[in-house]
Amino acid sequence: MKNNKTLKIRFLGGLGEIGKNMTALEYGRDIIVIDSGASFPTEEMPGIDLVIPDVSYLVQNKDRVRGVVLTHGHEDHIGSLPFLLKEVNAPVYGTKLALALCESKLKENNVQNYTFNTVKPSDVVKLGCFQVEFIHVNHSIPGAVALAITTPVGVVFHSGDFKVDLTPINGDIMDITRISEIGKKGVLLLLCESTNVERTGYTMSESIVGETLDRLFQENEKRRLIIATFASNVSRLQQILNLAAKYKRKVAFSGRSMEKVTEAAARIGELTIPPNTIVELDRNKNIPDKELVIVSTGSQGEPMSALTRMAADDFKNVKIGRNDTIIISASPIPGNEKMIYSVINNLYRKGAEVVYETLERIHVSGHACQEELKILHSLVKPRFFIPVHGEYRHLKKHLKLAKSLGMRESNMLIAEIGQTVEFTNKSMRFGENFQAGSRLVDGLNIEDSGNMVRDRKHLAEDGVLIAVMTLSAESAELLQEPVIVCKGVNLTDEQKEEMKRIVEKTVRSYDVKSMGDKSELRGAIRRAFKNYVFKRTKGSPMVLPVITEV
Repeated sequence: MKNNKTLKIRFLGGLGEIGKNMTALEYGRDIIVIDSGASFPTEEMPGIDLVIPDVSYLVQNKDRVRGVVLTHGHEDHIGSLPFLLKEVNAPVYGTKLALALCESKLKENNVQNYTFNTVKPSDVVKLGCFQVEFIHVNHSIPGAVALAITTPVGVVFHSGDFKVDLTPINGDIMDITRISEIGKKGVLLLLCESTNVERTGYTMSESIVGETLDRLFQENEKRRLIIATFASNVSRLQQILNLAAKYKRKVAFSGRSMEKVTEAAARIGELTIPPNTIVELDRNKNIPDKELVIVSTGSQGEPMSALTRMAADDFKNVKIGRNDTIIISASPIPGNEKMIYSVINNLYRKGAEVVYETLERIHVSGHACQEELKILHSLVKPRFFIPVHGEYRHLKKHLKLAKSLGMRESNMLIAEIGQTVEFTNKSMRFGENFQAGSRLVDGLNIEDSGNMVRDRKHLAEDGVLIAVMTLSAESAELLQEPVIVCKGVNLTDEQKEEMKRIVEKTVRSYDVKSMGDKSELRGAIRRAFKNYVFKRTKGSPMVLPVITEV
């Protein structure tokens, strides 16, 4: 009997943006999810802690989700997992470090019912009609894998985040042999990351950073070293620990995420800490400068990070001085340049020496540049190609690269979040659109992306007016004079008195006693206040009428 089912690839995040990676594969009644990432808020999102994918489609079909498969443990691939598992109770598959980092996040978010399955490269798991093989790749964190997913219509190869590093710090080189074997057997679709597609050549090896760090340790033998880097760059942390042991320095970790990652990585054996190397940060004052390295968060100039607070003289355990050398071992994420250079300037003002990427080869990317992307395309030899993990310009550039390797334009496309692409073993076409986008996390609360941000920007720009009224439950008359509270609105005492009279007049003009929830009265006061303030100040504050019945 002829099978009319198609493979559906649904994109929930990671397209047209950096971060928030999430893709779903669907065939018949079976769905698997690749990654569950998050991204960080922009300046346009006041008060927001995290941006995560809208998983409404997965929640609506949660009984069909056979598993969540993780490519590695970076925030943009695991950051939204606690929120997903609260709504979709599916088993999770990942390597040791990825799951160790996820476990910490689940505890923070009070997620208790979950199933973790640890995998290693070359393992194969069956999830419904899908068969997933995990393939070792190099990245800036141990345990990174690509995925070869066998589906009823062909093999889908997902690159994850990768680079071709011939001298990696942790583990072996990328399993090019296995990828080549899969390519020879035939691959229906390649989903390949696009982060560094604009960069020519090859990404430098992590070992290059080790050579630079070694020289800086020697050149600053009498000075205190403070190194800021990404907490998740376990390979970088390992090099720092090794050099500290070599030059007989103690290491103090600073920053909550740094402490959590190092603890998790050391516990599972992905980070080797030399004996008698680690000291508590609050003990660093008793250690001579030449015998100490402080490893800190804040490489992106984040406002509340350890390094930023040190630079602002707002960190009780570390005071920056003239005998400090600060090494910022990271590249600026686009949009963070202003914050980073502000921190650097403040460090210089305190007399410290600062080393950063512009001056030294102190950071390398974990993502493939053009020549490495060409290698993967040539090994996989897919029938169809969709670029992922990048802004639109990255995706467009990646199509151009694939075309230069001989791929036909009709066999590749750029998709967007909320779009479905359907496949048979011979065809690719756009399918239905579905609800997708972003949700915003504020503490433990999740809100849809639009209203909360608009309200907060409204408050920040125009202020808020609050009218507090106490009404009699029996007569619905005002029992006392209204109270007017202004925040961010410049009104005189005389104008506030006028607004009290507006409230009193509005209450008298309505049959308040017959009203149910008083929403009509609130609406009338809101309109009256807005009209009054606009005439006086040309402003448009948020108006909140508060009614208490006694």
